[in-house]
Amino acid sequence: LIITGCSNAVNLTDGLDGLATGCTVTVSLAYAVVAYLAGRLVGLEYLHVPFHPLLGELSIFMMALVGSGMGFLWWNCHPAKVFMGDTGSLAIGGALGTAAICTKQELLLVVIGGVFVAEALSVILQVGSFKIRGKRVFAMAPIHHHFELRGWHESQVIIRFWIVSIVLAMAGLGLLKVL
Repeated sequence: LIITGCSNAVNLTDGLDGLATGCTVTVSLAYAVVAYLAGRLVGLEYLHVPFHPLLGELSIFMMALVGSGMGFLWWNCHPAKVFMGDTGSLAIGGALGTAAICTKQELLLVVIGGVFVAEALSVILQVGSFKIRGKRVFAMAPIHHHFELRGWHESQVIIRFWIVSIVLAMAGLGLLKVL
């Protein structure tokens, strides 16, 4: 359920140039930190993060995802010359969901991947509202298109979503002590 949900959420977010890629870099970096911490015994008692000796390798994979995302973003930012497509977004979403499961930090994915969650929830709310009430909640779903129709330029939407993604990733890392 987590892998499928995360895959579809990343796919829904991939509607503007660089939006899914930038958010993926942020989430991957946060989970690289989580995996690195979970693969070391030092400090785990303080953070309440379960130890697993092989999670150091997961942090390397997540950093590879960060690096490839940054390289891809060079060509995917507005105006994009290269597109991720369903194959890329579904695979990346699956990788993020798998990282959450491997680190046993699935609840943290809701916070760290909050932009993806908001995008998916906007579609669920839009479809549900239209089926039940016959009215739309947003001008268009996913929500990044709603902001475009409200007059925001594509670059504004993307950069603001990136900022939200960074803030949520930092908040999620701060929650490691709590969760």
